[in-house]
Amino acid sequence: MTGRQEQFAGEETPPPHLVIDLDRLAAWLGPHLPGMDHDLSLTKFRGGQSNPTYRLSGPAGDYVLRRKPPGPLVPSAHRIDREYRILRALRDSGVPIPRPHVYCDDAGVIGSEFYIVDHVSGHVFWEADMGSAPPSDRARVYDAMNGVLARLHALDPAAIGLADLAPPDGYAARNLQRWSTNYAQSAMAVIPDMDCLIDQLPRQLPQSAETRFIHGDYGLYNLIITPNAPRIAAVLDWEMATLGDPLIDLAHHFRAWWDLSDSGLAATSLHGRDLPSLGIPTMDEYITLYCARRNIPVPDMRWYLAFAQFRYAAMVQGILKRAADGTASSRVMVHSQDRVWRIAALARTTLEG
Repeated sequence: MTGRQEQFAGEETPPPHLVIDLDRLAAWLGPHLPGMDHDLSLTKFRGGQSNPTYRLSGPAGDYVLRRKPPGPLVPSAHRIDREYRILRALRDSGVPIPRPHVYCDDAGVIGSEFYIVDHVSGHVFWEADMGSAPPSDRARVYDAMNGVLARLHALDPAAIGLADLAPPDGYAARNLQRWSTNYAQSAMAVIPDMDCLIDQLPRQLPQSAETRFIHGDYGLYNLIITPNAPRIAAVLDWEMATLGDPLIDLAHHFRAWWDLSDSGLAATSLHGRDLPSLGIPTMDEYITLYCARRNIPVPDMRWYLAFAQFRYAAMVQGILKRAADGTASSRVMVHSQDRVWRIAALARTTLEG
């Protein structure tokens, strides 16, 4: 069976609904990105289910173009403009990112808003076990991944110009309401466990939480690893970044440890694996290291994990709805409706202890 790495790594010709008029793009780029006003070529990265992302090549070299998908969309999703602002704010933060160059809010150029950043060479691991990588490399990548997340959560939002990115308080309640609404808009079946979670999660909100800058979907699959050494060259996909509770970010990041094993391409799970032999820390070891780096006590993660699982089920439901509507950015559909049922059941079990 073909694995996630084979399906999602590399590039492909864009499907018909994601083709870009390169002549029109070159005409717009002329005054905005020197050396990219003619002889452009473009391929689409296979990975990703949200915002279509392309390698754009021309006389000035290789860049990455990331766009909002065409067609009807959930109003609060696919905020390309916001993502670009965040990349600009992080340029000197110490968090590795692809350097941003230009943003276009004119949907008439390619059919939707887009931005362009540097192309960063390296490798994206779509499998949580990192395939055939040696245990020493896995250990160093997981340690670096932990360190970058701790560094990100240590940033002062005001110091990087993002204090107004979101209200300073109430993130958990707002984010829960957002994903409950997104789920309701994309639901294609009645799932009692999701309805129960929508009712119970707000009743058990953590009473106090710090507010930091958070990524929203931090994981190995959103990191570029340097070609010749196990280090992080860039963190990708800042669409859901905001100000909020870093423990929610951490719980979602734990998906590789808590996700359900899957016979298809949907899961990248470490469940049931011999982690010490792989060189990968357990979830408890990982959170202990993270908390030591941030100099905070190790917290009770039950609510946070349940919410992360609920949110992931809602995300999967959104992907399924976009596929049904014909607006999914990837031609490879890895999820099924049954998967939403299973993740919802896991989240309810987690919440109920």
